[in-house]
Amino acid sequence: MLKNKPSIGHKVAGCWIFLSLFHVNFSAGSSGKGSQSQDDMHVIHNNQLDLREIVFVLQSQSNSFHDRQAERRRADLLKQAHSLTEKPPVLLLLHTLSDNEGDWSMLPLLPYLSHSFGKNSSWIVFLEEETNVKMTKLVQVLAKYDKNKEWFLGKPLHDAESTIIHHYAFAENPSVFKYPDFTAAWALSIPLVVRLANKVKDEPLKSDFTIDLKHEVALYIWDNGNGPHLTAVPELCTEPEDSPQTSHCATTLSGPPLCGEPVNKEDLFVAVKTCRKFHSERVPVIKKTWEKHALHLEYYSDHADPLIPTIDLGVPNTERGHCGKTFAILKRFLSSSVPNTRWLVVVDDDTLISLPRLQMLLSCYDPSEPVCLGERYGYGLSQGGYSYITGGGGMVFSREAVVRLLDSGCKCYSDDAPDDMVLGMCLNALGLPVTHSPLFHQARPEDYSRDFLAHQVPISFHKHWNIDPVAVFNKWLKDDSVAKTSDGLNKSVKTEL
Repeated sequence: MLKNKPSIGHKVAGCWIFLSLFHVNFSAGSSGKGSQSQDDMHVIHNNQLDLREIVFVLQSQSNSFHDRQAERRRADLLKQAHSLTEKPPVLLLLHTLSDNEGDWSMLPLLPYLSHSFGKNSSWIVFLEEETNVKMTKLVQVLAKYDKNKEWFLGKPLHDAESTIIHHYAFAENPSVFKYPDFTAAWALSIPLVVRLANKVKDEPLKSDFTIDLKHEVALYIWDNGNGPHLTAVPELCTEPEDSPQTSHCATTLSGPPLCGEPVNKEDLFVAVKTCRKFHSERVPVIKKTWEKHALHLEYYSDHADPLIPTIDLGVPNTERGHCGKTFAILKRFLSSSVPNTRWLVVVDDDTLISLPRLQMLLSCYDPSEPVCLGERYGYGLSQGGYSYITGGGGMVFSREAVVRLLDSGCKCYSDDAPDDMVLGMCLNALGLPVTHSPLFHQARPEDYSRDFLAHQVPISFHKHWNIDPVAVFNKWLKDDSVAKTSDGLNKSVKTEL
């Protein structure tokens, strides 16, 4: 574990560390967007923050597509840094630091960061793959804050109402608690990192589940009022990098990757889990909204209804878990009973999903690799636990992933075991990564911060609680131009692919 071996538990080859005994040499050079001006260099010099005092942690993932995205971001940061100094800052790719599955949950990583950089650095800045950084402005922003004090910096989000994904925290006034939008970048001063690292080592992390990481990190730092609140930094932005409103911004949102044409409908098989009591309530919603975008789709139930039609897999309905049904679906996907497709999409009967947007997203992934894609949750990550795709937002598997899962002998310990968590345990045992996309959502749109959804083109939502699901689909997921042409999709999907 990281907290036991902070100095040796991480791969040196997984990061790029360039340290020097000399100060920054502000020689002219080109950045990612052109030459840095003399004024920019003057600002950095006067603020007395050495670029090498910043450690960048890119929240990267172990997947070939995401690895390429991380390398592009790394290259851009290095290009900018080289225009400011001969000795660039530390750049860490999160997925390369260790074999610890819990690294992505950040808190288990703090002892390593404190041990490795607590003496020679001033800031840890966390970025996502799509976070575009204007390095000169970022240094200027950080220099405004006393690096010898505890700071938690970011673009604040808040809940408009108490929400299940945050365990109904601050139910009387949800908007009072602020947490960072990771896409805009967020930063911790080293004094705060050191204190938090000691806390992680001395006090076992309490929560078993990691659901919404950005909210949970903020709660841990706040510590019931004993730690700092998030400080709002207006220069940390999520506007597109080509927006005219970004002249003040140190970070912006990069455009979507150009991965080619959307995956064909023929390559997608959609499995809907349902049961008899929801045939008349939930299935009609699917038929009114997104079913028409699926070429290969089957409904799996505990009762064969020829009017829908549904297929009885011989697995009794369970009130929770549905593991038996999901594994029966995996086996059927590899059988001759259904078309041979590259991708399997497993959804609940109350999942709302845009298949055209999913087709565009999947163009970035290689189906010959074992890809398991969706909204990532975690269980017991601080104690050697595992990640899993939460089922309500939709679970997407490449054929290779399904083959490896079933070949491994992985199976349910009971029909009503939680299918998504059992699959997560199996993937962890096989050493196969769970790939996260924030465009899948386990809950309803109102359960997420408005500002968080504002820079997304979402792929899915889940649950019909106290909403009109058809109206929600039409507002958030319907896109007629997407359905008509792939060109329309390319124009519509502007963020976070």
